[in-house]
Amino acid sequence: MTTAVLIVAAGRGTRAGGEIPKQWQLLRGKPVLAHTLAAFAGMRIVLAIHPDDRARAAALAPDIPLVEGGATRAQSVKNALEALEGTGVTKVLIHDGARPLVSRALIARLEAALDAHPGAAPALAVTDALWRGEAGLVSGTQSRDGLYRAQTPQAFRFAEILAAHRAHPGNAADDVEVARAAGLDVAIVEGDEDNLKLTFPGDFARAGRLLEGRTMDVRMGNGYDVHAFTAGDHVWLCGVKVPHDKALLGHSDADVGMHALTDAIYGAMAMGDIGRHFPPSDPQWKGAASHIFLAHAANMVREKGYVISNCDVTLVCERPKIGPHAHAMQQELARIMGVEPGRVSVKATTSERLGFTGREEGIASIATCVLVRA
Repeated sequence: MTTAVLIVAAGRGTRAGGEIPKQWQLLRGKPVLAHTLAAFAGMRIVLAIHPDDRARAAALAPDIPLVEGGATRAQSVKNALEALEGTGVTKVLIHDGARPLVSRALIARLEAALDAHPGAAPALAVTDALWRGEAGLVSGTQSRDGLYRAQTPQAFRFAEILAAHRAHPGNAADDVEVARAAGLDVAIVEGDEDNLKLTFPGDFARAGRLLEGRTMDVRMGNGYDVHAFTAGDHVWLCGVKVPHDKALLGHSDADVGMHALTDAIYGAMAMGDIGRHFPPSDPQWKGAASHIFLAHAANMVREKGYVISNCDVTLVCERPKIGPHAHAMQQELARIMGVEPGRVSVKATTSERLGFTGREEGIASIATCVLVRA
């Protein structure tokens, strides 16, 4: 399934104080919205903005589609959902722009929940005693059993939430309210105490302390693979079928570039190699498409709370010529991993007619991948 992230940043946020809306106020030297966008780095994002903020948004995120929001949050979400219709999106995460501390682990929990439910949302069980008040005095108590504090992102199957917003009569507190009004079940997913929404001036100080406490965690992995030529009329390289007078020999489809990249990702996570996760002794993987392996590795990255910062694949061969296909390879690897194409490099070199690649006995590939803690 294809997932998009819809970030709602069209509000004015007056309770936060300041001369500009809270999503544009600085948090540790950057706009709040910059931190929120960074939390979803590598994912497909659509940003719903106030028309007065178009210049700011275009400068902050020049590669992210902008959709003009409405007078209410629900209208802003509906506008962005309509803009995504027909683009192949099957899942959507709807998130408040003023929640800059969402984790990749929470995102992964939500996406997984959509496999069994049409909607899922993070929440934290209420643990404090609850009072009712009147005229500044405690007038009663309220049971906290079954009560939760709602958070975002709230995740839905795209077609269902779009239909729900189209049918909804007006404003709503959040998208769960819209979904439930349409009869959709929404699963409760464990939230995160750090995933706070900036509402009042004091929230900025707390968010700043949380960001300061997060240590930079960068991991790098390398991968190397070789496959010999055999009889055939094409080779699979980085997910692209390339015409050639030979084929590559292997247990799967022998995509040497994708195998090297997959091993680089596993290596960065200290999770072994392809053989550990997809043993060649298992007949179900014979002839398997290598995108299965790469997608599995990329999903593990997200589940462990990392993002793919960038990756670089080098193919070593005399023939076929890689240059005419490099762009298509870059696009396909990015699609499989769910990252921006600008984070993927595919290039080629020869071995100056030396060694087995120089004698055109096969193709080698080396890959490097860098992961960053989200």
